[in-house]
Amino acid sequence: MLNGLNHITLAVSDLDRSLAFYVSVLGMKGLVRWDTGAYLSLGEVWFCLSCDAVVPAGDYSHIALDIAEQDFAAFTQKLRAAGVAEWKQNRSEGGSMYFLDPDGHKLEVHCGSLQSRLEALKHKAYSGLQWL
Repeated sequence: MLNGLNHITLAVSDLDRSLAFYVSVLGMKGLVRWDTGAYLSLGEVWFCLSCDAVVPAGDYSHIALDIAEQDFAAFTQKLRAAGVAEWKQNRSEGGSMYFLDPDGHKLEVHCGSLQSRLEALKHKAYSGLQWL
């Protein structure tokens, strides 16, 4: 039986550049690095950066990172000041900024929860929404 999310691995083209982004810009904790990779943590989530050929998703697939509502504005200003590219504008419940990492992986910073999203759907349902 599955218990939850174990780790997230992202292919990166330049380990130093990606480490600087994930640690200095996003605030993840660097744990270890080696010639072709690094382990980081964000809360209880384990991230692995692995040097490889990078082929970011061309679809809506992305990783959403959690942030408290009171920290959202300052954090998004920090990202914009760092010149981080945005790839989508938010159209759903909760504050979100959709941005790219240095290799073009799609990320989102979001303040909200599954529960707040489900509550919002009670008032403005997606087309064809069915409660399971």
